[in-house]
Amino acid sequence: MTPLLTRRTLLQGALGAAALPLVGRAMGASANATGNGNGTEPRIALVIGNGAYRAAPLKNPPGDAAAVATALRGLGYDVTLRQDTRLPDLIESLREFSMRAPKASVRMLFYAGHGVQVKGRNYLVPIDADPLTEEDIQRQSADVGEFVDRLSAIRTGINIVVLDACRVNPFAGGVIVGPDGRRLKFRGATPGGLATLDAPVGTLVAFSTAPNGVALDGASGKHSVYARHLLANLPTPGLQIEQLFKRVRIGVAEDTGRVQVPWESSSLTADFCFKSNDKGRCG
Repeated sequence: MTPLLTRRTLLQGALGAAALPLVGRAMGASANATGNGNGTEPRIALVIGNGAYRAAPLKNPPGDAAAVATALRGLGYDVTLRQDTRLPDLIESLREFSMRAPKASVRMLFYAGHGVQVKGRNYLVPIDADPLTEEDIQRQSADVGEFVDRLSAIRTGINIVVLDACRVNPFAGGVIVGPDGRRLKFRGATPGGLATLDAPVGTLVAFSTAPNGVALDGASGKHSVYARHLLANLPTPGLQIEQLFKRVRIGVAEDTGRVQVPWESSSLTADFCFKSNDKGRCG
């Protein structure tokens, strides 16, 4: 297996001298123009669903990702779908997306799977993560904040980051049982859920539950409760994005008895909807 430091150096070299680190510190999002779901500029999406974890597998994410990818393609997005990504695949997917991002008017990331916070920063966890310490999580995962920061350098278009990634933290409580039966104790407990992430100008970040809260993998059915409500609302003609996520929030809260209440951070400066109404507009 390629040593982590060597792999990281190679990936950074592929991006060029100005690239931000990707392992433990991914790339970023922001802009201040708009799209209405029917524009001529490219609209791109990266859709990731990770479920085949060794320590704490999840049933729904690969199917959630496939369904979201299909829905977005139907809305005219150029979609890259990745399922059960290992660290090199996760990093390369984020790198490739960020390279394409400046040419797109709408840029969307949907991630379903394990996500954790360490020292106030949020990380997307690949299926091959095998941390012994909190520092290992940072080295073996992708930093969402850095991904958002990278996209924030783009001054046109909008960025949408949707994280159905707050499921039960497999590393919570400071102790996990590894695949070989070892009990691994961290020097500090990693809180459940994800930390607050402020969206830069031109960006909306949607979380499947409130900061520090835990989202639910669907006990029955094909999809998580959050993905199910997102899929139901994405194709609604003329529905402003803020209203779309409000509908998702209401539906998830009702279905879970308010155990799970989705949350968004938005700094969008223009109207946007995934699908225009019959007049070609939002609203």
